[in-house]
Amino acid sequence: MIDIVTVNWNSGTQLKECIDSVLDHDKGELSSIIVVDNGSTDDSVATVEGLPGVEVIHTGENLGFGAACNIGAKAGQSPYILFLNPDTRLEADSISVPLAFMERPENGKVGICGIQLVDEQGRVSRTCARYPTLGRLVSSALGLDKLPGLTGSGIHMADWGHGEITRVDHVMGAFYLIRRRAFEVVGGFDERFFVYLEDVDLSKGANEAGWPTWYLTEAQAFHAGGGTSRQVKAHRLFYSLRSRLLYAFKHFPRWQAWLLLVVTNVIEPFTRSAWCLLRGDVTGVKHTWAAYRMLWRAMGHILRGEGRYNP
Repeated sequence: MIDIVTVNWNSGTQLKECIDSVLDHDKGELSSIIVVDNGSTDDSVATVEGLPGVEVIHTGENLGFGAACNIGAKAGQSPYILFLNPDTRLEADSISVPLAFMERPENGKVGICGIQLVDEQGRVSRTCARYPTLGRLVSSALGLDKLPGLTGSGIHMADWGHGEITRVDHVMGAFYLIRRRAFEVVGGFDERFFVYLEDVDLSKGANEAGWPTWYLTEAQAFHAGGGTSRQVKAHRLFYSLRSRLLYAFKHFPRWQAWLLLVVTNVIEPFTRSAWCLLRGDVTGVKHTWAAYRMLWRAMGHILRGEGRYNP
């Protein structure tokens, strides 16, 4: 049995479409559907309240993705938890295939499982990732992973077609099936990551505890991508940069973390601006510098490894 946890923040019609797809394709595997509403100001959560098997938890404020996921996980008891973004829609075998894979005796130590996610055009998205390293994060910071021949130099596995079943470092948190035992061994999501990299951090912790991650191709789900973070571009970049530095100071040797901090704060604002200008995106330049102003104000909190921070 599976508990599905969906974190909602102003998801509009996407939330109802997601939950409808879950209910439409339930083959008896579901124990509960838990929607954690992170202080939404639209009427999205009202569209799912009262639906069969759906429990809504109101946080009253935006606690961040990881914290809300932890709340939702604690509300269930099933041996598996599926963290599912509201901008996803399940298909007939989206749950049954990965659950059957996890239930096979030879896969008893597989901790996390993901499936193919497809976009509006039906294309398989490159959703798997490698664990961040200094080199991979610097490549992304400088935009090198955008260059032909260097698309695999960042953390995202953009150089791999996602056409084979294989063990990977990480599968995207939009569809993130994890054994409850593995989730509890790791201690759930690190709530210092407001959004971004909290799922990679969890995958790394689970793998180090003996619970690896696998990616399956026998099942698919639709994923719009970007989610509600599309609404707040400068804040989205700020939280991405903040999470990157938190991750580095948590997992990297100190000198590497400090080197990444210098690259992020001193060089990257200009490389990001240059890439925006090459695309003719003047608004993107404005968003970039707005995000960096928030980052610089938050730097003391980051260096102290403090929790949730609202710019």
